[in-house]
Amino acid sequence: MPVATLDGVKTNYITQGSGPHLLMMAPRGFNSRIQSWDGGKWKEMDVFNALAKHFTIIAYDRREAGLSGGRVEVLTWDVFAQHGKLLLDHLGVEKSWVIGPCMGVAVAAQFGVRYPESCLGIMLPQPVGGHRWFTRLRGFFDKHTTFVLEHGLEAVVKKVSGKSFQDEPECGPWASCIFNDKNFAARYVKQDLERYLGIVADTCDALFPSSDVSGPPAEDLTNLEIPCLVWSGDDPSHATSAAHQLRELLPCVEYWDVNVANQTHEGQLEQILKFKANVEAGKIVKKAA
Repeated sequence: MPVATLDGVKTNYITQGSGPHLLMMAPRGFNSRIQSWDGGKWKEMDVFNALAKHFTIIAYDRREAGLSGGRVEVLTWDVFAQHGKLLLDHLGVEKSWVIGPCMGVAVAAQFGVRYPESCLGIMLPQPVGGHRWFTRLRGFFDKHTTFVLEHGLEAVVKKVSGKSFQDEPECGPWASCIFNDKNFAARYVKQDLERYLGIVADTCDALFPSSDVSGPPAEDLTNLEIPCLVWSGDDPSHATSAAHQLRELLPCVEYWDVNVANQTHEGQLEQILKFKANVEAGKIVKKAA
């Protein structure tokens, strides 16, 4: 797989297909990597091969995930969105379609807010949000902080086993960087502990300030005039209310109103291609204020 260095961060990515570009922000929370598309309806769709018939897909391991690198700093949706933009710049892509399921919704929506001139349309399937998601994710940060306070940073490095932050929260948001990069791990243990814990706390607050749909604040979403496609999830991490918030707030939105039980992989692909055609035909217009 090709690798790019973007703002000093090693980035693992793939491209495939032909036609307009599609930047793919992977699902599965903090395990947002290329392989994370190999699950659920996306696996049934054979997502890369299916979409590569209609787009030039660009899939990547988000920073702090998979084989990509990272940096100990306050992580925000804007930081993650900038990473995607830098990858497009690296590839010489001026405009792209964007898709980001699950926690990728937050990154994709922030990408649209920050870089509207680079977006042809944004697809936001099964967004994360709701009280259970909020308490669960903040609980991961609490577990990591407690572990560091009790055992120190060297214990974090010893405990890291290749699992993601969500699978082994005691190891923190930089677990994959520690596991994959010995130099990163060596720098990690030498940090000032108080400063580090401040970064962890600020990251938690920046990413998960409330139980609303994760991503840009409501005032930014209401000003996002890029055409968007939304459909809902329905489980403790992907509350239906999160999708309905996007449906309410986004001014140019197409909503696939189908119960999760009836969301087939054929239906997902059909909606993506229908959305693309509707945007290209100018059929998705701004809602009345």
